[in-house]
Amino acid sequence: MQFTSEQFASQASSNDGVVERTFTVGDVTGILWSPASGPDGAPLLLSGHSGGMHKRAPGLVAAALHAVTTGGFTVAAIDAPGNGDRPRADRDQQWAEEIRRARAAGENIAPIVVDYNLSLAQRAVPEWQATLDALQALPGIGADTPVGYGGVTLGVTTGLLLAAVEPRIAAVSFGGVIVSDSLLEAAGKITVPVEYRIPWDDEYIDRTAAIALFDAFASTDKTLHAHPGSHFQVPEHERDGATRFFTRHLG
Repeated sequence: MQFTSEQFASQASSNDGVVERTFTVGDVTGILWSPASGPDGAPLLLSGHSGGMHKRAPGLVAAALHAVTTGGFTVAAIDAPGNGDRPRADRDQQWAEEIRRARAAGENIAPIVVDYNLSLAQRAVPEWQATLDALQALPGIGADTPVGYGGVTLGVTTGLLLAAVEPRIAAVSFGGVIVSDSLLEAAGKITVPVEYRIPWDDEYIDRTAAIALFDAFASTDKTLHAHPGSHFQVPEHERDGATRFFTRHLG
């Protein structure tokens, strides 16, 4: 892990004391937000961004700062392959163009999004694992730090595949996602506590499939939330709820 900048987070108030550090792990670009002071070993949250977004997406940053300032967490986010500061592969560019064409023609973009996100997530899983290795090697974090994961849409797809194979993740909080058979299979391997939010009126997220995903989680400690609107319209109290969820399960 190479740190490339360090500053107080500009989105936080001057009294919040949130340190923002950008980093690279190989070709992966990321950000680490942490309390400016306090004991070492604060729980670590991994945050996956939405499709077409990046590690500095406004909603992701707001949630990260909230978790640091109100819960004392350390939060890390990385750019998915071909997103943010990372170059896009030719096939990824083709997928993005297919989505734009389908949307302009009024066609259903869900099948394209499912394939694109699954491809990105499969590549992102080993990148998250390498990033977690590097983070746990830092003096202020350490190998014994409890780890959680949260995300929306693409971040959910990545988180499902990651949590299904990564034993260091002790709790997950997911938002809306277009459900596929691959995600149902991954959910069946997840036994850690789960918080899952369904955007009840999202154009692309089918309610029945979303409930089927919740049912597929193998965890006996799982909670289902539903809120009006799309996955872009997450109520503020749900952000508070996610922080309380991770506080309860990670300490």
